[in-house]
Amino acid sequence: MNTKQVADKDERKKLKRTARKKAAPKAKRAAGVARGSQKRKVKKLAKGQRKR
Repeated sequence: MNTKQVADKDERKKLKRTARKKAAPKAKRAAGVARGSQKRKVKKLAKGQRKR
């Protein structure tokens, strides 16, 4: 929901809450999909000399 035009913080909060309640429920995460901390980490490349 876009609330950029609303200046008052409390008003914006109220609008967002109502929008969240009206929104369709999100689908459950698939069984094979890892969440952030369980994801495989990408190894950092060695710094210094170029590979190619």
